[in-house]
Amino acid sequence: MNRRESAPSGRQGHAPRELNKGKRSWKPGNMLSPVPVVLASCGGTKGWKPNLITIAWIGSVCSDPPMLSISVRPDRYSHDIIRATGEFVVNVPSLDLAKAVDWCGVVSGRDTDKFAGTGLTPAPALKVGCPIVSECPLNIECRVRRNLPLGSHTLFLAEVVAVQVSSSLVDSRGRLDLQKAGLMAFAHGHYYALGRHIGHFGFSVRKRKKRGRT
Repeated sequence: MNRRESAPSGRQGHAPRELNKGKRSWKPGNMLSPVPVVLASCGGTKGWKPNLITIAWIGSVCSDPPMLSISVRPDRYSHDIIRATGEFVVNVPSLDLAKAVDWCGVVSGRDTDKFAGTGLTPAPALKVGCPIVSECPLNIECRVRRNLPLGSHTLFLAEVVAVQVSSSLVDSRGRLDLQKAGLMAFAHGHYYALGRHIGHFGFSVRKRKKRGRT
């Protein structure tokens, strides 16, 4: 008889564990914060009127090809538009658009023209049929590659096919400075302004340049 204990598989056999010092158990949920908050524009083609939806369940998923995902509840008006047209634009808003962003998240596009209601300006996209939001400093045009029903939300996995940025964010060397855009974030039902710049990727291992003697 083999007296060695076998490792438990899955959740079976796991005894309750003591919490780490200073920690409390919390109900499993969408705790990842902060996250971006954006206005996704869709429609304007295939018989669908242009619409806006506020999205916080969004993220980059691949660099080459550039891809991102958004998650939308099936009962939202924009869900059927995106599924039917296979495209949308991620419009990244600045702080001065916070009220419009919130309003687009609580009003339905089925019976409301959100562009008219917010005073935002629809403008032509470069590669997709739906409009961009002219006032947003960053507009990311996307074509859907896969629809993944997950439960409460459908995840739309999309490829970035074009990007438009406000000219004021590009310096004389052609570099994009998004810090000038005054972007915001979303965390547990609240909107926040981004804080100060604290470093760039790799700053922790970058060697400091030696100063020359004077």
